Amino acid sequence: MQVSATTQSANDLDADTVAVGLFEGERLAGDLPAELGKLVESGEAKGSFKALALTHAEGKRWLTVGLGPRKDFTPERARVAAAVARERAGELTTRRLCWQAPIEPDVEEQRSVEIVEALVQGTILADYRFDLHKSSPAAEEDTPKHLERLLIGIPAAGPVSGDEAEAAVARAATVTEAVNRARDLQNRPGNDLTPTALAEYALGLAAEIESLTVEVEGRAGIEKLGMGAFAAVAQGSAQEPALIVLRYEGDGTPADSGSDPRAVGGPLIAFVGKAVTFDSGGISLKPGAKMAEMKFDMSGGAAVIEAVAAIARLKLGVRIVAVVGATENLPSDRSVKPGDIVTAANGKTIEVNNTDAEGRLVLADCLCHAVSLGAERIVDLATLTGAVIVALGSTYAGLMSNDEELSERVTAAGTSSGEIVWRLPLHEEYNELIAGKYGDLDNAPEARKAGTIIGAAFLANFVGETPWAHLDIAGSAWDLGRAYVGKGASGYGVRLLVELARSYS
Repeated sequence: MQVSATTQSANDLDADTVAVGLFEGERLAGDLPAELGKLVESGEAKGSFKALALTHAEGKRWLTVGLGPRKDFTPERARVAAAVARERAGELTTRRLCWQAPIEPDVEEQRSVEIVEALVQGTILADYRFDLHKSSPAAEEDTPKHLERLLIGIPAAGPVSGDEAEAAVARAATVTEAVNRARDLQNRPGNDLTPTALAEYALGLAAEIESLTVEVEGRAGIEKLGMGAFAAVAQGSAQEPALIVLRYEGDGTPADSGSDPRAVGGPLIAFVGKAVTFDSGGISLKPGAKMAEMKFDMSGGAAVIEAVAAIARLKLGVRIVAVVGATENLPSDRSVKPGDIVTAANGKTIEVNNTDAEGRLVLADCLCHAVSLGAERIVDLATLTGAVIVALGSTYAGLMSNDEELSERVTAAGTSSGEIVWRLPLHEEYNELIAGKYGDLDNAPEARKAGTIIGAAFLANFVGETPWAHLDIAGSAWDLGRAYVGKGASGYGVRLLVELARSYS
């Protein structure tokens, strides 16, 4: 989809459909056809949130989109309104859509930019379709599946200049396209997106983006690094696991993976992602119902990979190292067994009392690896526990952290990006619950208490004193239910991580 900003009147553009926002209790303003005014006066066009009305004028379709009360209008509501408009535009076989951004002269510049970005995000996210494995895709000529072009119209004399709007639109498109690519990775089935396939995808990004480098270790390399916890999960599958390390040095030039990252100015931020490309539970086999959804257990890794790619494309002034642990978790005669004891890269021993608590085993070694690479801040993303869904549903991701400043940054990035998080406590008493009987740690304590927090308390043993934040995205990674993503993969975390990186740049 081509995306751009314009200060031209919608009447002069080649868009076949124009979306116009209508606030509750207000009239439409600006250079608009009289037919729209009549639509409002008749009561057919309403300002109530997500209400739609359609008319034709001057050779175009004109779509009014209810925005609700002006005082309640936020970038998140703009994303939803854009998604609603995109769905209706699709029904109208729209190819070129123009959004008249609801920006008034007295709105502050930053908020105006956020609204422009949100309209782009909501439209591109709602435009997403996954049909990679469809044998007979629908004919594009009759019913276009995707918009060809999106124009964001801004007032010529508004708080945002044309150049500023164009930059905001380009930035939003880059990030949102990365979200949709993460959704592609998530939606691919386990027999297609194996750990090796995910590693090859990351290597392909490095070949495409000059400032990004990627290194991959297989089973032998993982074992050589002393990653006994990660290796234990991977040993049950014939598929080769992959330790994927991505680097971006922040200056737009190729990263030198042989240099000491601490020798360059600025903090080195690590993103760590769980990428279990299919999770059967291993010997502790999951119930059959909805097991197919366990292809989504690599969602944290997908978000990390695409976030780093977007950061590199945007040439943000921040240094990133990303560590993604990719493996399957399957039952076989080689699988790790309940009761086995494994040793992580930092020497901690772990009783594997439930092989379905495998994500924390993979992440344990990946966190250790991030520390060994010199990470000065660490954020990990993982579909770690079902308990977070019980606690927070799909509205918030769970946040747990050992550092106040980092926690505040992550929370602010979530609020700004629309990928909101809710902080849960980490207290020293939780450490008593994960103490092992025969080893240092128990990966799955029998007492079913504070399941999400227990997962984070376990992971805290592998970051040392490094400021660290853990995001449990099990309720947000798929079937999020928001208008702009709906069912299936959501790409949750990409926007948040990019926004977090921007806060350091």
